[in-house]
Amino acid sequence: MPSTGNDKTAAAADSTPAATPEENADVIVRFERVTKQFGELTVLRELDLEVTRGEKLAIIGPSGSGKSTLLRLLMTLERPTSGEIMVDGERLWHMERGGRVVDANEKHLRRMRGKVGFVFQHFNLFPHMSALRNVMEAPVRVRGMDGGAAEAHARELLDMVGLAEKADSHPSKLSGGQQQRVAIARALAMEPEVMCFDEVTSALDPELVGEVLTVLAELARSGNMTMLLVTHEMRFAREVSDRVAFFDKGQIAEYGSPEKIFTEPEQQRTRAFLRAVLEPR
Repeated sequence: MPSTGNDKTAAAADSTPAATPEENADVIVRFERVTKQFGELTVLRELDLEVTRGEKLAIIGPSGSGKSTLLRLLMTLERPTSGEIMVDGERLWHMERGGRVVDANEKHLRRMRGKVGFVFQHFNLFPHMSALRNVMEAPVRVRGMDGGAAEAHARELLDMVGLAEKADSHPSKLSGGQQQRVAIARALAMEPEVMCFDEVTSALDPELVGEVLTVLAELARSGNMTMLLVTHEMRFAREVSDRVAFFDKGQIAEYGSPEKIFTEPEQQRTRAFLRAVLEPR
């Protein structure tokens, strides 16, 4: 369970020891009292969060509330100031050596990164490569996959995101929505256990948002992949997620089922946020 802004809930959580990986094998991602600071600015404050295997977790909240930082910590793009992050029962930022817990070395981090895939706001495709080559590149270079097998898998993924006919097209010839769908296929090509999506529609023109959300919704419905989705698309979050975490000021202010969060939120801050983003202007 996450920590929230509710003092009683937080007190109850503090009085219950966190389960070890052996006690709950279904937990694939765990944040344990994770704090992240940038100088004097605290972006995440003693965050506790568990994500179970196959779960679709929507992460919502105002800008600057710590949502994207959570994903960046999980993707090893930022290092936590304190606390522990576990992925698939293993420490992410630390490892055991000689009976002691020490900082993870690069070999450990590379192995752990293979468990987590990510798609950003901006597509970051290789401009000199075709869509097919963009999807093939990491499996061949990083995993050492045979070129023929990598190509066949890449074509399957491009077909899955509706871009089979664009396999030979370079990014400059693709729309923003098409580029983002290639980026999704590229992340899936590494077959991660956890997928992180960080506001993947925010850089798109409004008419292109739907095509990307459709791909994500189909992925959520059809697979057993664990998905963490930072999004400002509230209808999408409600439709595809198993649970929703509302972030505010570096903490989880409210947490629960989509039905609970979107129809009966307990916290005034959650209600105010949802009114601001859902009511017509």
